[in-house]
Amino acid sequence: MAATGMVPTDKAPYALNQATGDLADGAAKLANEIGSTAVEALLAQANRTAVRKGAVAALGSMQPRPAEWYAFDAKDQDTADWYPQGLSCGEESGSIGVPVFVASWYFKPTAGERGIRVSFLSPRTLKYQHALLVTAKPDGTYAPINIHAGGIAIDGDLLYVADTSRGLRVFDLNKLLDLRTAQNDLGDPTRVGRHDGKFHAFGYRYVIPQTDFWRLARPGPLFSFVSIDRSGDTDRLITGEYHENDPGGRVAHWNLGFSGGEPNEVFVMGHPKIQGAISQGGKWYLSQAANSTTNGKLLVYSGGKPQTRPFPIGPEDLTVQGGKLWSVTEFRNKRVIFGVTL
Repeated sequence: MAATGMVPTDKAPYALNQATGDLADGAAKLANEIGSTAVEALLAQANRTAVRKGAVAALGSMQPRPAEWYAFDAKDQDTADWYPQGLSCGEESGSIGVPVFVASWYFKPTAGERGIRVSFLSPRTLKYQHALLVTAKPDGTYAPINIHAGGIAIDGDLLYVADTSRGLRVFDLNKLLDLRTAQNDLGDPTRVGRHDGKFHAFGYRYVIPQTDFWRLARPGPLFSFVSIDRSGDTDRLITGEYHENDPGGRVAHWNLGFSGGEPNEVFVMGHPKIQGAISQGGKWYLSQAANSTTNGKLLVYSGGKPQTRPFPIGPEDLTVQGGKLWSVTEFRNKRVIFGVTL
């Protein structure tokens, strides 16, 4: 390919080692005490409602408009504490039994820390529900996770969450835990963890404990976003780097099922401000941001110079569902999950 982008580079710096520690034991302890539920059950009683083709400010000057988009509700649009970042879907998973989008959010507080959460949104009903991601200990205690969660991907039941300077955190959707099965209420909305015999999760009904960790063997590369390519003969996990003003951000391909070590290949993308990347059908799609008032771009590489396509304001991580490329936007009152043609 042309030297402007998608140029092969060294794989060795990306080596990952498994660092499970007591994560699996802690998650198992919590699951045994609370009880697991399914994504389908969560969606059946989801407590928030998205707006089809709402929050049009997110589109800015984009023409043509996306093929479809869903806006988060007014409360989630307006909050200055939570920002959408990652996006995955049921089709990417290959095992979730209903159409669903899954978006990650990080907490950007003025005070305190509430970690990261994911939203499960049904494009059929427009209903959605948040769940808090936590780390648990074998003694049954648990705590929020203070990371950016810039990208997510789902392979089967395993939810991969990008941890910027460390690698990939793993959550098992078989351990989607419903606090209502263990107690009559949702506890104190200002507390998290186990206190006085009750479970608390800042008022959230659902928690998902971390079960595994793939950590960088040595510091260097960034894990800013993650996605999955199921378009070829071999399913591949994709990880990539966001660089604010440097075109040297890299993107890596890993075979699935994921087992760490070095990736199969790594490329320099050749563009700054890349918030998401996915390969599909022999092409690379890169989501490039600008700022909170300026439209981003979709860069498409199929050899040579990239094609530039219109994108909304604040585009983030990428996923594929129903033959469309989907992303999520992050800025206040401009928060949508949207799909464009591949």
